[in-house]
Amino acid sequence: MRHLSMVVCGSVLFAAVIAGCGGGAVINKEPSTSAIRAAEEVGASGVPSASLYLQLAKEELEQAQGLAAKGEKEEAESMLQRAQADAELAVALSRSDADKKEATEAIERARQLRQDN
Repeated sequence: MRHLSMVVCGSVLFAAVIAGCGGGAVINKEPSTSAIRAAEEVGASGVPSASLYLQLAKEELEQAQGLAAKGEKEEAESMLQRAQADAELAVALSRSDADKKEATEAIERARQLRQDN
C-alpha cells in the first residue's frame, strides 16, 4: 500500500511539473536580445533613423514573448527573427551615422589645415 501511494504521489508531482511547463512554447530569445543589446551599446537610441528600428525590435521581442505564451511557436520565432533583423539594422545605421560624422570632422580638419598653411 505504501508503494502505491508513493507511485500516486510521484505521478501527481510529475503531472504538475509537466502542466507548469506547458504554459507556452519554448523559444530562443538570445539572438534577438543580443542584437538589441548591441544596438543599445553602439548608441542607436541617439541616432534618429536607428532609434526607430531599435524601438521596433524591442516591440517585436515583446510580441514574440506574448505569442510564445499563447503556444504560437512558429509565429513567435518569426517575430524574433524580425526583432533581430531590426536590431541589426539599428546597429548598422548607428555605425553609418558615426562614420559620416567622423568623415565630416576629417574633412573639416583638412580644410582648416589648408587655411592655416
